[in-house]
This record gives sequence, C-alpha cells and structure tokens, in this order.
Amino acid sequence: MPVRLSKKLPASADPNFMQSLARGLDVLGAFQHARPSLSVSEVASLANISRAAARRCLHTLAVLGYARAHDGSYTLTPKALSLGYAYLSASPVARVAQPLLEEVSTRLHESCSMTVLDGDEIVYVARAATQRIISVGLSVGSRLPVYCTSMGRILLAYSPEADIDAYLQRVPLARRTPQTITEVALLRRELQQVRAAGYAVVDQELELGLRSIAVPVRHSDGRAVAAINVGAQAARVDLVTMTQTYLPVLRVAAEQIALAIAR
Repeated sequence: MPVRLSKKLPASADPNFMQSLARGLDVLGAFQHARPSLSVSEVASLANISRAAARRCLHTLAVLGYARAHDGSYTLTPKALSLGYAYLSASPVARVAQPLLEEVSTRLHESCSMTVLDGDEIVYVARAATQRIISVGLSVGSRLPVYCTSMGRILLAYSPEADIDAYLQRVPLARRTPQTITEVALLRRELQQVRAAGYAVVDQELELGLRSIAVPVRHSDGRAVAAINVGAQAARVDLVTMTQTYLPVLRVAAEQIALAIAR
C-alpha cells in the first residue's frame, strides 16, 4: 500500500491547500513501494489519482528533470534524491548520528540504524550496515510499520496518550510472522513496558530470524525525537546478549546524539 504523502482536502476546506502539489508528491511516493519503473496506470493506482492527473504529474516531473520516460514507463532520476537529502542535510539529528551509529556498528559487529516517526511508519534517516545480509533490505529512506519494529515501538511509546490511542484505533495490526503482536490490548501493554524500561526488544515479529533492540533519542523535555537500534540474526544473538551487551552501548550512543543536538 502506498504511503500517503499528502492529505487531499476539498478546496473549500482549506483555500491555501495546493491539490496539484499534493498529487505530485503522491506520484513521487508511488515509486517507494513498487518497481523502479512504473507506467501511468500503475502510478495512478498507487497514488489514487486519475490517469490524466498521473500523466500530467509525470510529464511535469520529467520536464523538471526528476523523472525519465522510456517505452511508456517512468523512472525517477538521481535529481529526485535532492528532495530527500534536503531533509537529511537540514536535520541535526541525522547529521550528528551517522558517525555514532558507525561506532556502534563497529563495536558490536551488527547493523545500527536511526529512524523518526512519519505518520504510521518509521523512516530510516541514518544507518550503518554490516555485511551480514537479511531479507529485509534497509537503507536511508526505507519505511517500516510502527507496531512490529523496535524503533517504532519506542517512538509510539513516547508519544502522547491521545496519539497512541488514535494509532491503535486507526492501524490494523497485520500478522507479519507467528510472533507478531496483533491484539490491541497486548500491544498497549507492551508499549507501557517499553516506556517504563526505556528500551524495546522485538523478537522475530517483523521477520522470522530477525531480532532488534532500540532506545530513544530524547530531547531535553523528554520527547523522543528519534530512535536508534541494533538488529541481528536470531540464530547468532540471543535476547540476553541484546539486553546485557547491546543495550548499554546503544544507550551511550543515544545520550551522545541527544547532547550533540542540544548544543
């Protein structure tokens, strides 16, 4: 399902809302969840707009250099990266986190990542990956569900209660593996435990064979502005190692990132 990058509102509801810009952003977002090359019909379906609107948006993106047409399909060009990297270059959290994530990854010999909350998903804004391969391909810009990821649970657990309630009412808890928590009451209890403990462990709920542990990067007022985690193969790393060895290293890194962005 495509990420809704914009909220379509009737012109009468908000006179300052630009429907054409919203459609263009949804067209760009369609490329995140499908093949690199999309036809006009596929873009229209993924972005939930008409074929005519999709064609105009794609043509405009091509004229501006953000997309390229070939044999009836469109692909994004490297220029489209500038849209995402504008955020990364302006974000103090992402900027200061990268070298610290690399230190954690080098020390623990595992991948270390940082995400922020974006709607009902987490978005990777920094990552230091090892050579060990899992089937979940992750990089900066990747998006994952909140409810079944360690960083997602951190960011949700540190959200206001009203936001947590709205999320649990709004988002279906799909079963990704036999381990996935899909009952609202159980997930709510898990979020309370995460908030009390200050960390989250997800054991093969996103993907069988994958464990991860995450901690918040907290603002001085207590808000979690981001989360960082370490992910590992369950066959190699048990839960005791995660909480006794990985957790202290993650907490130090999170504190260093928080101090750096507070300066």
